[in-house]
Amino acid sequence: MKNIVVKWTEISLVGRIFAGIVLGILFALTIPNQTQWIAIFGDLFVSALKAVAPILVLFLVMHAISNHASGKKTNMKLILFLYVIGTLTAGVVGVVASFLFPVTLSLTEGANDVSPPEGIIEVFRTLLFNIVDNPVHALLNANYLGILTWALIIGFLLKKSSDTTKTVIANLSEAITTLVKWVIELAPFGIMGLIFSSISTNGLQALGEYAQLLVLLLGSIFFVAFIINPLIAFIYIRKNPYPLVWRTVKESGLTAFFTRSSAANIPVNLTLCKKLGLDEDTYSVSIPLGATINMAGAAVTISVLTLAAANTLGVEVDIWTAIILMVVSAISAAGASGVAGGSLLLIPLACSLLGISNDVAMQVVGVGFIIGVLQDSTETALNSSSDVLFTAVADIVKKNKESK
Repeated sequence: MKNIVVKWTEISLVGRIFAGIVLGILFALTIPNQTQWIAIFGDLFVSALKAVAPILVLFLVMHAISNHASGKKTNMKLILFLYVIGTLTAGVVGVVASFLFPVTLSLTEGANDVSPPEGIIEVFRTLLFNIVDNPVHALLNANYLGILTWALIIGFLLKKSSDTTKTVIANLSEAITTLVKWVIELAPFGIMGLIFSSISTNGLQALGEYAQLLVLLLGSIFFVAFIINPLIAFIYIRKNPYPLVWRTVKESGLTAFFTRSSAANIPVNLTLCKKLGLDEDTYSVSIPLGATINMAGAAVTISVLTLAAANTLGVEVDIWTAIILMVVSAISAAGASGVAGGSLLLIPLACSLLGISNDVAMQVVGVGFIIGVLQDSTETALNSSSDVLFTAVADIVKKNKESK
C-alpha cells in the first residue's frame, strides 16, 4: 500500500488531475448509475477548498503585512493596473467579437430565484458594505473584500508588536498553508467527481442549441487568455510570455475550470506563486484581491450576452453605446461574486443600458445558466490564471529593475 502511495505522489499533480478527468468522463459515459457515489468527491473537494481559503487569506495577509519592512516595494500598484487593463481589454474583446460575429438567442425561462443589482450604484454599495463587514461574518460567508480589509488593518497594527506575536501568526500561517497543500493533493479525486457530476447530470447534448453562442463566448475567452494577456505580459517583461502563460493556465486554470470559483482556487494560486518563487509579501495580497476584482472572463460574458440579447430584440447599438458597454462590463465584472455564476447576475445591469427590460434580461440569465457547464468554467479559468500571470509579470519587472 505504501509503495502505491509513493508511486502515486511521484506523478506530477497535473498528470494525476488528467487521470482524474479521464476516469470521470469514462464513468459518466459508461456506467453512470453504478458510480453515482463518485460525485461526492467533487463536492467534498470544493467544500474543503472553500472552508480553508478564508482563514488562509486572513492569516497570510496579516503575516505578510505585519512582517513587511518599511520602504520595501510590493509592486501592488503595477498589479492593480494590470488587473484593470486586463479586465477592460476583455470587455473590449467581448464587444468587438459580438459585432464581428453577431448571434441571437433562443430565450428560455428566466432565473426567478435570483436578484440582480438594479444599477451600478448598487454594485458599488455592495462592494463598500462588503469592505466594512463584520470580520466573523466575513469569514463565515467567504466575503474576501471584508477579510482582506480586516487582515490589512490588523496586519498593519501588528507591525509594532513583539517578535513572539509575529512568530505565532507566522506559525499559524504556515500550518494552514500545509493544510491547504493536503487538500490540493486530493484534487485528482475531487476533479474526477466534479466532471462526472457535470457530464452525468447535464450531458453533452444539452449545449447543442446554444453552440453558436458558446463558440463566440469561449472563442473570446481563449483570445484574451492566449493573445491579449500574453501581449500585455510581453509589453512589460520583453520576452516570450507563453511558457509563463501556459503554466498558469495548466496549474491554475485547470483546477479553476472544475471548481468554477475564483475564491475556491485561491489556495491553488498561492501554492503556484510559491512554486514560481514570487514575493510572498506581494502575492499573499494580490491573489485574494485578484479573486475579487480581476474578472476578465466575467467582462467577456457580460458584454457578449448583453449584445446577444440586443441582437435578438433588434436593438441598434452605436459606437458610443458600445464604448460605454465596454467600461460598464469591466466595472460590473469587478463587482461579480467570486462564486460560480456570479457574472450572470450582472447581465441585467448591462442590459438596462440598452433599454432591455428586466424580464428579457432575466431570460438571458437563464440561458447563461444553461450554458454555464462550459461558459462559467472557462470564464473562471481565465479569471484565476490571470491573477497569477499578472502577479508574476509584476515580480519579473521588479527583479529586472533590481538587476540593473
